[in-house]
Amino acid sequence: MTRAGFLRLLAGGLAGTLLARPLASAAQRPVGGYDFWFTRLKYNSGDWDVDQRMPANLITSLIDYTTLRVDPKERVVALADPAMLSAPFCYLAGHKAVEFSDAERRNFERYVRNGGFVFVDDCNHDIDGLFAKSFEAQMARIFGAEAMKKLPNTHPLYSSFFKFTGPPATSFELNGWGDDLIHDYLKGITINGRLGLLYSNKDYGCEWDYDWRNKRFLAEDNTRFGVNIVMYALSN
Repeated sequence: MTRAGFLRLLAGGLAGTLLARPLASAAQRPVGGYDFWFTRLKYNSGDWDVDQRMPANLITSLIDYTTLRVDPKERVVALADPAMLSAPFCYLAGHKAVEFSDAERRNFERYVRNGGFVFVDDCNHDIDGLFAKSFEAQMARIFGAEAMKKLPNTHPLYSSFFKFTGPPATSFELNGWGDDLIHDYLKGITINGRLGLLYSNKDYGCEWDYDWRNKRFLAEDNTRFGVNIVMYALSN
């Protein structure tokens, strides 16, 4: 489906049908009839509460650029809580080691396999860092060692709203932090032809973590790629 077609459906009042994922019934949708609400996953290990201003910036961009009915407040839900299964989009990030509990592991697998979308961001922007190694080990345990693959730059994610030729670089990479590499790819896990997990070592969360009033000083709004991620999640 094209972006124009997707937005026409939204304008025509069919968003509820399109956006109600297999995990979420109409009765589970929040009061207010939002098409999108930002859900941050809280997990027992590590430091899940990073980049605290990022969600507000992404939410602002979704309101500015799209016709989605967006909840203006971030929601924090424990990964072990079955309530996370009804979210249209989940965000998980951190710096430290990730070690899921049995309940967290079950919910993560069920969510991804049954139509959910999780954006996971490595705040260390380091492919050999503690978060990267531990999180990737968790994914291998759940989905298999070969499940996570690099996404080609022709993936629909890069044209789901704005047009990108690949994943935008972050200033942290350009400054030589982390592993001193520019990661010219993102990774993901695809289930039945649909990307259910998007995984980044680029630290987009920190890149988008600033006072929203400073957006006007940017030559180009760097949260536009976040809009692509959300729009892809909602339309697939």
